[in-house]
Amino acid sequence: MNFPFFISAILLLLSGASANATTIGVTYNTMTPNVPPPDRVVPALQSLKISAVRLLNPSPAAVRSFAYTNISLLLSVPNYLIPSFAANRSAADLWLYSHVLPYHPRTRISLISVGSDAIFDVATTYSTVDPSTILLSAMQNLHLSLRDLGIHTIRVSTTFSFFEIMTTSFPPSAAEFQEPISSLILRPLLQFLVETNSSLLINLYPYNVYRINSDIPIGFALFQENPFNFRDDVVTGVRYRNLFDMMVDGVIAAMAVSWQENIPVIVTETGWPSETEAQAVGNYAEMYLKGLVKHVRSGIGTPLRKEGVTEAYIYELFDESNSEYNGTYDYASMREGAGQHWGIMHPNLTMKYKVDFSASTWILGNDTRLVKIVVRLCTSLLSISLLLL
Repeated sequence: MNFPFFISAILLLLSGASANATTIGVTYNTMTPNVPPPDRVVPALQSLKISAVRLLNPSPAAVRSFAYTNISLLLSVPNYLIPSFAANRSAADLWLYSHVLPYHPRTRISLISVGSDAIFDVATTYSTVDPSTILLSAMQNLHLSLRDLGIHTIRVSTTFSFFEIMTTSFPPSAAEFQEPISSLILRPLLQFLVETNSSLLINLYPYNVYRINSDIPIGFALFQENPFNFRDDVVTGVRYRNLFDMMVDGVIAAMAVSWQENIPVIVTETGWPSETEAQAVGNYAEMYLKGLVKHVRSGIGTPLRKEGVTEAYIYELFDESNSEYNGTYDYASMREGAGQHWGIMHPNLTMKYKVDFSASTWILGNDTRLVKIVVRLCTSLLSISLLLL
């Protein structure tokens, strides 16, 4: 028996599962009132082994707090800055000078999203502004500003809502981007993402699809393993075992219609609110989060994309109230299901739910015993092979 080859094959299997696993992060709004400051939140995130954070309304102080932590940041530029970014590149320069340049690369900033759900928000907030004419311009200006500063490792994108841009959630084979958003905004924007090696960012909530579709079993939305928890796409013959994969593949299929199916997808928001239905079978929020982390960390991807989404951010770290504070627009008030509690952490920095974010825990389907057995087997076989040499 070729022991070295056998050992190498096992190690390759393990490393492959780890390499394909999705990065799990959390969304953190630094403007949320009545919660601890970033310098107290960051150590709590480190203790939970959370490796990625999406910052809404990022302040320079918050960005600085993540320096030397090895936590990667996805910064979200507030929507109200989009018109100024598009009109004048100096506005993008000023934002980078205050939020990025003083801290990069000590703070690991991987991507900057120019707004979130900006199509809806900009159109309703600024009646004289057409988002189809300014969103891509704002992204291009920010990208050029980063290059002028010699920063080539930070990508630029923007965040969309699934319901804002998609025609349907099922079947994925029938999914397309809505018109005229597709032709006016998404197609040129997708080309920009290809040219700059960036990712499509999407807020994706199975909870919202489940809530408006009574024929969807709760187990299908919560990643529960059950023989009857599936939906078949009769066009492609693909069987879906959870609602999350079905929605992700809908986005991928819609990109394929636009001839850009290879763009990486990042789920910038997903979660399940607490205190909703009677939850007779358990805590739906905790069940969803555990199922999500286990599924995306397994490395099996989705039926249409074996590598799955590259990152997934849980919404959100702390509960937000539906109000305006400090003169900034409360992001929670524009979300479907606003008024519910999406947070996973209490203000005292204790977790609401028992969710393990450690990457090693979820290798090979969350069976750490299997990992230990394989490691011991490899060690034993290596010892035997050395004796036989």
